[in-house]
Amino acid sequence: GLALETLGKYLKELEVDPRKVVISNKLGWYRTELTHDQPTFEPGVWAGLKHDAVQKISYDGILACYEQGNILLGDYAAQMVSIHDPDEYLAAANGLEDEEVRYSDILNAYQALLDLKKAGRVQSVGIGCKDWKVIQRICKDVKLDWVMIANSLTVHSHPTDLIDFIGNLQSQGISVINSAVFNGGFLTGSDYYNYQKVNYHTTNGDKLYLWRYKFYTICRRFEVDPAQACVEFGLQIKGVNAIALNTTKPEKVKLNIALIGKKAPEGFWQAMIAAKLIHISIDTFKSATHANTDL
Repeated sequence: GLALETLGKYLKELEVDPRKVVISNKLGWYRTELTHDQPTFEPGVWAGLKHDAVQKISYDGILACYEQGNILLGDYAAQMVSIHDPDEYLAAANGLEDEEVRYSDILNAYQALLDLKKAGRVQSVGIGCKDWKVIQRICKDVKLDWVMIANSLTVHSHPTDLIDFIGNLQSQGISVINSAVFNGGFLTGSDYYNYQKVNYHTTNGDKLYLWRYKFYTICRRFEVDPAQACVEFGLQIKGVNAIALNTTKPEKVKLNIALIGKKAPEGFWQAMIAAKLIHISIDTFKSATHANTDL
């Protein structure tokens, strides 16, 4: 809830009209009092938090999370809503029976969000996941307005079946937001791939570093910033409507915006294909148009 409190506080200080800002809130965790030395929610990750959180993924639980979120926002209210990481909620299941119960919880929670939309309290209902196949499963049971795919559609990782799925979403009028196009920072120099430390001394780790070395070599040859290549690739897949670029460094926001208008020469992408670093044809890649940016 700290992010919501902070956002609401500074929007108010800046005198931003609530009618001119759209806030997205992913729901499923309800803020509670801190009764231990550190939060039980993702222990070891946080520092200096004064509250804990409990998971509430159910019809009534999601409504409670939504109402609390708006209280924390103050004069503002979330208009884009989703369930927080349903893939992780399912992955925590203790066996198939528990997994089915959890999936039912998710569907009930989405019904609550759809009822909020029907009542005119929110503009859109969506989903955000690292595991895109969970998005695919839920889309069969829930009528969504948008999906956010994280860590899955990048210049390094772009499965053909995912690209086909995005095309299917486009045909249904469902907007797609591509998030985490740097694979958690690894593609731009971090030693963490999708937020996991990469071990040089493993087969998978060696493959990742070799891929990045070849990628950087081609970037230098064509004078293309690796971050620019990541953003351009993520934007130009057919069916992608927007891209989410996240940073903890304020000075990088302006730089990220500047990446949107840049285009690598066609020879760069041909070299990437020739080196077998990307696995879609140049025709498929260039058939897409530039999308919007969500910063």
